[in-house]
Amino acid sequence: MLEVRGLSSRYGRIPALSQVDLGVATGELVALVGGNGAGKTTLLRAISGVQPAFAGSIRFDGHDLRRVTPRERVRLGIVQVPEGRQVFGPLSVEDNLRLGAFARGRRDGVDDVIALFPALGAKRAAPAGTLSGGQQQMLAIGRALMADPTLMLLDEPSMGLAPRLVAEIFAQIAALKARGTTILLVDQNARAALAIADRGYVMEAGRVVLAGTARELLADAKVQQAYLGL
Repeated sequence: MLEVRGLSSRYGRIPALSQVDLGVATGELVALVGGNGAGKTTLLRAISGVQPAFAGSIRFDGHDLRRVTPRERVRLGIVQVPEGRQVFGPLSVEDNLRLGAFARGRRDGVDDVIALFPALGAKRAAPAGTLSGGQQQMLAIGRALMADPTLMLLDEPSMGLAPRLVAEIFAQIAALKARGTTILLVDQNARAALAIADRGYVMEAGRVVLAGTARELLADAKVQQAYLGL
């Protein structure tokens, strides 16, 4: 579904990505792990079109994305859940969800999202800014689902959450995968991300330095030492 080849990007003169190769097949959950500043978020932003690339290619479902705007990429089915959730605090939960459907021209789907995230049901009319961190993350994922994504880009969904909520969020991500949603997942919690993934990539200094099945990466001594605390 997604094929990234030789992708390079920079912020001004500062290199951010260098010759990145990555692929995601239909129905896969692929984890992207690495330390702070490794380029993980930049890669997601490049795939969604908000970070320009100066070399390489991104193909999605047969489409060359080099001249495709971020809005058009959403219409093709690429939807990103940003780091930090970025919900619209003054707006209600329901209005936040409906905004997620805007680019795809959808008018339904709120009840389906509430069914997936029952904790949002009782808060439907509440301002999003009054939700807990875990509820805001559910809302951010639900807002992305309103766009009916073919590929969901998840950026640091466990950031700032208590361990119990982290486990709940990852269980919900695994449930989305089981329903057939294709997911590229970035998270500092490498162990939790790889535990629910099919495959994974390790990034350092803007490059992919290791790739394999999730089981292979969990068993890799270098990954254990650098990212799993073993």
